[in-house]
Amino acid sequence: MNPMHIIQAKKEHLDQLVEIFEAYRVFYRKEPDPTTSEAFLRDRITNSESVIYIAMSEKNEIMGFTQLYPSFSSTRLKRAWILNDLYVYKDYRGQGISKALINRAKDHAKETNAYGLMLETERDNTIANQLYVSTGFLRDQSHFYYWTVNK
Repeated sequence: MNPMHIIQAKKEHLDQLVEIFEAYRVFYRKEPDPTTSEAFLRDRITNSESVIYIAMSEKNEIMGFTQLYPSFSSTRLKRAWILNDLYVYKDYRGQGISKALINRAKDHAKETNAYGLMLETERDNTIANQLYVSTGFLRDQSHFYYWTVNK
């Protein structure tokens, strides 16, 4: 395994963060758009609208990232977090980086006294679905999730 450390992303990480964020978006079949991605990430960091953790190599290169968005549970009267993005560059996969990022996200939820951490992934993303179960996530059996999308 590569020696790594996980830190919260700041503006000085933006150039590398945009690169991995674009790789993540392409993985999910989106057209590359580095200019808009940079503005999007800059806004999230500047406005403290998300928490982004990055796995850094000993050479200070980003190997993977996860992005958390805040939410709240009215019925539980507590904060909740949405693990919205998780990605590790292909060359670094299979080294425990995803699990380390997930564990940092789980720690963040505890540190902020949140009810929990929620995520979604595509049904056919077999590797991710196995990863999430192996890190203690349970697939929801009692709720449906619906979307309306503005076009």
